Amino acid sequence: MKIRTKLTIRYLFATLLLGFAVFAVLEQLLFPDAGFDMLQILDFKLLVIWAVSLAVLFIIGYFMARNALNPVSKIVKQVEKITASNLSQRVETDNPKDEIGELAATFNDTLDRLEESFESQKMFVSNVSHELRTPLAALIAELELSLRRERSNEDYKNVVESALVDARKIEKLSNGLMDLAKASYHTNQIAMSAVRLDEVLLDASTIVMQANDEHSVNLVFDESSDNDRTITILGNEYLLRTAFVNLMENNCKFSQNQTSTVQILFSEQTVSIRFSDTGIGISPEDMEQIFKPFYRGKNRFFAAGNGIGMTLVERIVNLHNGVISIDSEEGKGTSFTLTFGLF
Repeated sequence: MKIRTKLTIRYLFATLLLGFAVFAVLEQLLFPDAGFDMLQILDFKLLVIWAVSLAVLFIIGYFMARNALNPVSKIVKQVEKITASNLSQRVETDNPKDEIGELAATFNDTLDRLEESFESQKMFVSNVSHELRTPLAALIAELELSLRRERSNEDYKNVVESALVDARKIEKLSNGLMDLAKASYHTNQIAMSAVRLDEVLLDASTIVMQANDEHSVNLVFDESSDNDRTITILGNEYLLRTAFVNLMENNCKFSQNQTSTVQILFSEQTVSIRFSDTGIGISPEDMEQIFKPFYRGKNRFFAAGNGIGMTLVERIVNLHNGVISIDSEEGKGTSFTLTFGLF
C-alpha cells in the first residue's frame, strides 16, 4: 500500500472520529435532559448524505496526500535515472529547506561520496595497470630475447639478474598495494594493542638497512624513551612499522648521503617522531599533491618509486588518529613529523 493511500485512510478515520465527537457534543448541548439520541433520527436521506460526505472526504484526502507527496515522486523519478555512468547527476527539489529538501541534500551527499569513491577506484586501477605494465613488459621481453638463440652462461646470468630486478619491482608494488588496502580498513577491523614506538623504529631501521647496504638510519633516542608511558601508543605494530620503513626509505632515497635521522619528541599528552634528511627537498607544488596515490613529483627522476608510499603513510597515521606534518626546503632537506596520542 502506498503512503498516499495510508495517509488518506488515516485522514478519513480521523474525520469520522471527529464527526462522531461533534455529534456527541451537539447531542449533549441541544438535548441535555431529554435523553435524545441523534442517531435515532437518521433516515435514508441522511445516510446517503453521510456516505457521499465520506466519499468526498476520501477524495479530498487522497488529493491532499498526493499533493503533499509529489516532491517525493519527483525525487524517485530523478533517482531512477542515476546510474554508474552518470553519477555526476544530482537530485533537485523545489524547497531545499523542508524535510524533503533535507532528504534530497542527504542523498546528494551520499552521491558525492560514491562518485569520489568510483573515481578513485578508476584512477587506482588505471595507475596500477600502468605501474605493472612496464616491469612486466620488460621482464617478458628479456626472457623472450634470451630464448631466441644460444647464449653464454654470462649472458644468461645477466638476463636472470635483469629479470630479478623487474620481478622485485613487481613484488614491491604488490606489497605496497596490499598494505594500502589494509590501511584503508576501518579502525574496528584492525587489531590494536599497546605498542612501544622505539621498538618498532628499531625493527624498521633494521629492515631498511638490510634491504639496501648503502642506506643508513640514525636513531636519536633520549633518556625519556626508557619510560613506557611516554613511548607507548595504541596501534597496529605491522602498519606502524610499514609507515616508518616508507619514511626512512624516502629520506635515504632522496639524500646524497642516503641517511635518515629519526628523533622522538615527547610532551605530556603526545609523542612525535621526526624523520629528517639533508636531501633535495620538495617543491611547494609537489607538497600539495604528495599524499595523492601514484603521484610522482619533480624528484621522480632522482630515485625510483611507484608513488604509493606517502599515501600509505598518511592513511596509517590517520588510522591511528595521528597527525603528519612536512617541513621541506628545496636543496636543504625534508622532515616528516608524526604525532600520536599516548596510550
